[in-house]
Amino acid sequence: QVQLVESGGGLVQPGGSLGLSCAASGFTINHYDMSWYRQGPGKKRELVGTITRFGDSTTYLDSVKGRFTVSRDNSKNTVFLQMISLKPEDTAMYYCYAEFRGLGVTTIYWGQGTQVTVSS
Repeated sequence: QVQLVESGGGLVQPGGSLGLSCAASGFTINHYDMSWYRQGPGKKRELVGTITRFGDSTTYLDSVKGRFTVSRDNSKNTVFLQMISLKPEDTAMYYCYAEFRGLGVTTIYWGQGTQVTVSS
């Protein structure tokens, strides 16, 4: 059974830090670009950051550049999102996303999400 399971969410004060993990099972992430999305209250889901399959390139939403870092450990089949200097506007459900494109086929998987709340 294919699964992406996020963990590490919670309540944190403004200016604080939090680390999220996304553990994959049922497939190996080696061939997948991995991303984190988020959806805040009353907002559309947005792409936060992406790391390529080899981990040699990352891209970020402008508002999180310099504060968020996406990384991966293919040997552990896990992706991470490290967040520092958190702001109330970072409050959202955070989702892990896997995408494979090749040979005319696109395969995607979504996690169920983990809640991050930034509040004093």
